[in-house]
Amino acid sequence: MRAIWNDTVIAESDDTVVVENNHYFPRSSVREDLLQDSDTTSVCPWKGTASYQSIEVDGQVNKDALWFYPEPKDAAKEITDRVAFWKGVTVTP
Repeated sequence: MRAIWNDTVIAESDDTVVVENNHYFPRSSVREDLLQDSDTTSVCPWKGTASYQSIEVDGQVNKDALWFYPEPKDAAKEITDRVAFWKGVTVTP
């Protein structure tokens, strides 16, 4: 699977975990050089508290387009050290 934004591959892996129709990529498959930390968080009752990062490609920023669970609840342990995308990031095989 590939996560692409602004014609740039942000992450690529054969090992994604699908939860609620979102592909969670291993953190190690993500281009960290394209990410910016964010203070944004949200809470899922069964997964826990999500943190976000923005993506910057060619001077354009896609705010909070990546999310992850730093300490997922037991029900979501399979997404430990994994990230997912939204906000115009295309995930394709």
